[in-house]
Amino acid sequence: HVQLVESGGGSVQTGGSLTLSCTASGFTFGSYCMGWFRQVTGKEREAVARIIISTGSTWYADSVKGRFTISQDNSKNTLYLQMNSLKPEDTGMYYCAADRGSVCGSIAAWRWRNWGQGTQVTVS
Repeated sequence: HVQLVESGGGSVQTGGSLTLSCTASGFTFGSYCMGWFRQVTGKEREAVARIIISTGSTWYADSVKGRFTISQDNSKNTLYLQMNSLKPEDTGMYYCAADRGSVCGSIAAWRWRNWGQGTQVTVS
C-alpha cells in the first residue's frame, strides 16, 4: 500500500529557508503525481505545489511562486519542497500527497487519496 513519510519541517525566521522531503513506497513512483499541501488549524488544506512525476510538469500556488520549488529524485522515490524567503503566512502543517489519473489535474485536497502524516513548518 502507498506510504508517504515527510521530514524536514521546523522553525525558521522570516526570510529563511527549509527543504521538506517525502519518501514514498508501495507504488510505482513514476506512475503518479505528487503534491505538497499545507493546513493551518481551523482552515482547509490548500495545495502549495504539484508535480507530474513522469513529465516533471509543475504547478504552484500564486502565494509561493518564485519562492518554492517542488522536485523529485526518482532514484530515491523522494519528493522535495525547497522553500525560500519564508513568510509567517507560510506557517502550517505540510502534507505530502500522491495520486494518479484525473486527480493529478486537481488541486482540491479532498480528491487526493494518499497522504503522509505531515511535518510542521513555523515561520516567525
